[in-house]
Order: sequence, then C-alpha cells, then structure tokens
Amino acid sequence: MADGDGWVRCALGHRHWGLHGAAGLLLVAPGPLVLLQHRAEWSHHGGTWGIPGGARARTETAEQAALREALEEAGVAAADVQVAAEVVDDHGDWSYTTVLATTDRALAVAPLDGESLALAWVPAAQVESHPLHPGFAAGWPGHLAALRAG
Repeated sequence: MADGDGWVRCALGHRHWGLHGAAGLLLVAPGPLVLLQHRAEWSHHGGTWGIPGGARARTETAEQAALREALEEAGVAAADVQVAAEVVDDHGDWSYTTVLATTDRALAVAPLDGESLALAWVPAAQVESHPLHPGFAAGWPGHLAALRAG
C-alpha cells in the first residue's frame, strides 16, 4: 500500500479513498474525445465510469498524483499530455482534484491493473450516456463548460 491509501470520513460526513485526498486525470483528445475508465466492480462505486485517478501520496501534488495514476491504470505517459487546469472538489479536510489535460491524439490505452474493466475514448457529447461515478457526474457539467471555454 502507498502512504496515501486508506479510507477517511470528511468533514461533510462522506467516506472517501485517499488519506491525503485524491486526484484524477480528465484527458481530452481532438473531437473532443474524453478518456473514461470503467471502474472494477470491487472498487468504490464499482461498475461506474469515471477517469483514471486515485489516492494522493503525502508528498505528491494533485497533478503528480493524477499523472501517476493515469500511467499506472491506463499507460498514459505524462510526456503525451498538456495540463491545462485543476478543479478542486473541497470537502474541508479532504479534497478531490480533477486535473484537466489535453493530448494531440487519442492515445493507445489499456487497463494495466485490476482497477479497470475497460478504458474508452468517448465523444464528450456521449459521456453522460454512461453510468457515471457520482463524484464525476456531479463535476462533469463544470468540466464540460471548461472544455468548451478552453
């Protein structure tokens, strides 16, 4: 286990994975296409679709954690993406940071660990047709607006 792995209960009373918070990479390719991860059934909100991500280590920035998780889970190399912005879902003493990034092409991706059932490049207009992870679903309208503005 990494030093950030573990469950916490935030100030709002929600149960979250990540002792030091968590982060994920919302990667967008021309189209626009969005990289989605079909979460393994055993994971928190298993069977839903979200983005590659996970617990932050004690010394990691949100960007470092999101890029590390994308490499571990999908094979996305940091050299292939351009980070554009961060959106923080702050729960007081715990937060989830969505790192918004772009790439110049739909990269070849594959599930590299047991945390994913599948990975797929999905047209942005079709993201909501998937059963989404509740946290990702709540943030998606704002992320979509940021993508359209950027």
